[in-house]
Amino acid sequence: MRKWTKFLASAGLVLALAGSALTLAAVEDEIRQRIKPEGNVSIAGQSAEEAQAAQAPADRSGNEVYASACSACHDSGAAGAPKLGNSGDWAARFEQDTETLYNHAINGFNAMPAKGGCSGCSDQEVKNAVDYIIAETE
Repeated sequence: MRKWTKFLASAGLVLALAGSALTLAAVEDEIRQRIKPEGNVSIAGQSAEEAQAAQAPADRSGNEVYASACSACHDSGAAGAPKLGNSGDWAARFEQDTETLYNHAINGFNAMPAKGGCSGCSDQEVKNAVDYIIAETE
C-alpha cells in the first residue's frame, strides 16, 4: 500500500508540474500578444524589408564595442587575453584568416566566452570590434 501511495503522490506531482508549465507557456503567449507592435511604419515605394532595416538600430562601431565589452580583458591581459596594440600577443592569431578570428570572437575560444561576454552585441558588432583590434594592433 505504501508503494502505491508514493507512486500516486509522485504522479500527482508530475501532473501538477506539467499543468503549471502549460499555464506558464499560455501566460507567456498572452504577454507576447499584448506587447507586440500594433503596426509598422512604411514609406511609399519602400518594401517591408527596407522599412524594417530603416527602423533597426545601427550597429555600434568597433571602438564602441571594444570600449564597452572587450577592454576589460584585452587592456589588462586578464586570463591570458592578448593585449590591444601588442603585436607579439596577436601574431599567431593574425596568421589565421579574418573569418576564423570572427568565428572565435562570436562563438568563444579558449578562456574567452562567446561574444566576449557581450550577449547584447550583434554578430556584426563583434566583427566591428575584431576589425578595430586588428587596425589598432598591426
